[in-house]
Amino acid sequence: MSRKLRIFYSVSLMLMVSLARVGQAANENVIVSPNGQVQARVFLQGGQLSYAVTFRTKPVIEVSPIRITIAGQDLTSNVAVSLTQPYQVQESFPWYGSHALATNHCNGATIALRDLKSNTSYTLDVRAYNDGMAFRYSVPGNDQARVPDETTAFLIPAGSVVWHHNLRGHYEGNHSRNDVATIAAGEWAAPPLTYKLPDGAGYASITEANLVNYPGMALQADGQRGFNIGLGHKHPISYPFELRYKEDIERVSKPAAMTGTITSPWRVVLIGPDLNTLVNSDIIPSLCPPPDKALFPDGIKTGWVKPGRAVWAYLDGGARTLEGAKEFCKMAGQLGFQYNVIEGYWEKWSDAEIKDMVAYAAQQGVGIWVWKHSKQLRDATVRHQFFQRCHDLGVVGVKIDFFDNEAKELIDLYQAILRETAESHLMVNFHGSNKPTGEARTWPNELTREAVHGMEGRMTTPGQRALHDVTLPFTRYLAGPADYTPVHFGARRADTSWAHQIASGAIFTSPLLTYAANPTNLLSNPAVDLIKSIPSVWDETVVLPPSEIGEVAIFARRTGTTWFLAVMNGTTARTINLPLSFLAAGSYHAMLVRDDKNDGGAVQIEHTTEKRSNSLSIDLRSGGGFIARFTQE
Repeated sequence: MSRKLRIFYSVSLMLMVSLARVGQAANENVIVSPNGQVQARVFLQGGQLSYAVTFRTKPVIEVSPIRITIAGQDLTSNVAVSLTQPYQVQESFPWYGSHALATNHCNGATIALRDLKSNTSYTLDVRAYNDGMAFRYSVPGNDQARVPDETTAFLIPAGSVVWHHNLRGHYEGNHSRNDVATIAAGEWAAPPLTYKLPDGAGYASITEANLVNYPGMALQADGQRGFNIGLGHKHPISYPFELRYKEDIERVSKPAAMTGTITSPWRVVLIGPDLNTLVNSDIIPSLCPPPDKALFPDGIKTGWVKPGRAVWAYLDGGARTLEGAKEFCKMAGQLGFQYNVIEGYWEKWSDAEIKDMVAYAAQQGVGIWVWKHSKQLRDATVRHQFFQRCHDLGVVGVKIDFFDNEAKELIDLYQAILRETAESHLMVNFHGSNKPTGEARTWPNELTREAVHGMEGRMTTPGQRALHDVTLPFTRYLAGPADYTPVHFGARRADTSWAHQIASGAIFTSPLLTYAANPTNLLSNPAVDLIKSIPSVWDETVVLPPSEIGEVAIFARRTGTTWFLAVMNGTTARTINLPLSFLAAGSYHAMLVRDDKNDGGAVQIEHTTEKRSNSLSIDLRSGGGFIARFTQE
């Protein structure tokens, strides 16, 4: 037996002994990660169901109450523990995102609980991973409709620094950086809520996974370092929802009833000693079911599910006509891009015209995506007809917009759309959407979703875009891919340089990578050869020091044997020295794209030979960037 296997079985045995020893008698369960560094403790404090989380013995979540009600009945303040069943999960599965193979490895426990007042029995499922923990509850039921609610708390340690934004723009906001003690009671935060622990203890981020048949979760500050779960009906109405759906505000502001067993999404805390651990965490998709083989016979590798790069006539000019769309298809082919995303003007064309365009696009090696307003898809019959029409026209994907709320009825709509598009072999990009919660594992046809203040949002405050760009990889992107629509060489880039913009295409993860720049501007850029080669999915990602939230993002990413080194800088000019130790042995031809020292709207191109023992010195202007491609010789 290998040393690693002996350690695994030793830790597993310790876990089972621990659970058996402290289960019923002490009303406490301790679930320890496979490597022993993450510990989740679930216990009763004066009869109140509570939990706490530590990493390397230091607190990540201090003692916090788990608070659940069903039909107005509090199930967690007067509880008895009846049985605990430990288990383990160890699997891997193919994935599109930061790396090609995801790992699901945890120790877990299903804890049987009983509310003594109502005599209601239910379970709490808790898992400890090497890079975080998760828990959810499940309450059996029948055909009687019941309303669930939660106000479970996450008490963040004193001295932590938190990055958060409110829900005024739904999930499209700019993050603020604050000491946790200064966040006022009543303030809302859209998950993921990322924070840096004090005294170099690491990083953590709070979000949810496997959001189905349930309202979405946001977090509300209590003014005392705690954030409480607030379900969809409690969320402040976002400006876009208020703008588009005034008639629905009263309805979505009421709690949702459901029948049968009520199972919450997983409440997730990602944890790591560094940002690389958080960016590479597989916890969120791991908590979701695998795809249905009847719909996806080869899982995420099913033939009609194809990640790729796209052109887009929206933010940087381009004729919104049939001929204009064909021209974009032609240029997409010249770039080696796989798709053309067409906004709502496509609906003016006849089916014959659309088929003609789809056929022309196919000759260029390009597939067509079309935009649709979600309000027009609430009726099941209309949805079916629309998706069938898209399939019959040869369209490969749909971009569905304007959800703008996390009420259960909208979460249900996401699920209906994902199933029905899968049946029609259509890929999906959700816009005006909520955060991803790992749905893409179950529904590989969802390639990306917005839920981000991307290039569509103009930023005029000095330094705002640069600061935003170097915050997102460690906040919003921890939940999953985002359709930021990166790379713009015009005014929308604001205070960022061309090199920063090109680097964003390699750092902002999105299996459907839609470029904001008009393809003529991509083709004429001095760095076009490198731009053409940036993939939309990666085999490996390494976040390098000195990356820091809101300061600088440095990613080394591999596709096959080729590496990219991408840097986006915040508002402070700096010089960094980066070892190339991520490279394999041997020599590499390197194409380097640097900031022009005198002009943010230009780049300097170099070609060198590099190897893993070398280092690169990189001068970064405020809002600057750098990107390099290393090809094995």
